[in-house]
Amino acid sequence: MPNNAKLIVRRLSGAVALLLWLSACSTTLPNQDPTGEIFPAVSGETLAGEPVALPDDLKGDFAILLIGYKQDAQFDIDRWILGLLQAEVTTRLLEVPTIPGAVASVASEFIDNGMRSGIPQEDWRLVVTLYGGAAKPVARFTGNQNGNNARVVVLDPDGRVAWFSDNGYSASKVLQVAGLLK
Repeated sequence: MPNNAKLIVRRLSGAVALLLWLSACSTTLPNQDPTGEIFPAVSGETLAGEPVALPDDLKGDFAILLIGYKQDAQFDIDRWILGLLQAEVTTRLLEVPTIPGAVASVASEFIDNGMRSGIPQEDWRLVVTLYGGAAKPVARFTGNQNGNNARVVVLDPDGRVAWFSDNGYSASKVLQVAGLLK
């Protein structure tokens, strides 16, 4: 397994855990498939403290967002990462813990510190957490029902959703994503 793959797997093992602890405080929104739509403009920060504007900072190339609304989504996210790495997908990949609840903004430092404690520092730049008001547009965009499943969003170079899944890991879906990105 390439070093990059090992780093990503280690990073993801703890990233979603604290995210989902607070997800119970948020409203359940019906799932929807946003394929063909522009990803909502939101701002977050990596665990390394770098500001990120989605989708603007990703424009110009394809990117994959693995969005988690609950701690239990980490298992699904980890499987997606492993599958994408095994399929030799080299597209930029970000994990996006998304916590729309009002309490989340207040507890963001606590949550980020918890995630940092379980993720190697070199991987902190690959985790962009969205809290409160920044998280709400994303939750409305994808829905957050069945929160144990990751939302896998492939963005095209213009920030439009080129591919989407919210119903769990599937090897055949990984191959669809790999085919799209080749």
